[in-house]
Amino acid sequence: MQKLQTLLSGIDLHLILVNDGSSRGVQPSDIQHLQKHLPSFTYLSYEVNQGKGFALRTGVAHSTSPLCLYTDIDFPYEETSMARVYQTLAHGNVDIAIGIRDADYYAQVPPSRTKISKLLKRLTRNFLRLPINDTQCGLKGFNQKGRQLFLETQINRYLFDLEFIYLASKLAQEVVMVPIEVALKPEIVFSKMNFKILLQESYSFLKIFFTSSSQRFKSK
Repeated sequence: MQKLQTLLSGIDLHLILVNDGSSRGVQPSDIQHLQKHLPSFTYLSYEVNQGKGFALRTGVAHSTSPLCLYTDIDFPYEETSMARVYQTLAHGNVDIAIGIRDADYYAQVPPSRTKISKLLKRLTRNFLRLPINDTQCGLKGFNQKGRQLFLETQINRYLFDLEFIYLASKLAQEVVMVPIEVALKPEIVFSKMNFKILLQESYSFLKIFFTSSSQRFKSK
């Protein structure tokens, strides 16, 4: 946070941390340490795991700032990338800034995640026809108009990002959405995707696909 604050000098940063039902590795002393060293910090927690999408909607719903960025708990993207997303929103006529992963990203992730990511890109491009096909980058930001749209998402787990971009693309005349290339920190380590989650997310993708297909059919 200190490096990001330096890059965004003069901006009051407020960190909202959401614990999605995890009891492992989270001690009261850890939260007290953050509260002591961060001038503006909110900790939200609930007992039962609901998924990343649910957790982020919870955090965004508690945000009162005009601009909001979200990312993963380990802050995997370079602070310069986070600052670029913020500045795009602050200085341009942009409602939603979508992080897209640079060319070095796939050299840092397990082969299985690379295959899944590239497959989802192809499916997004060929079946959903979205203006941005890298939907799963864990860094995005938006203003109040984008915030309202984000809170309309319903998917609780990983494909909430895809749902968000899909909703924004439907309102292309009203919502300005732009891609921003972002860089991953070199020391970040990714885990393998759980097969059960992959099945759940396949169902989520099909829901978005059939909704999209139905609306295209109605518009003809």
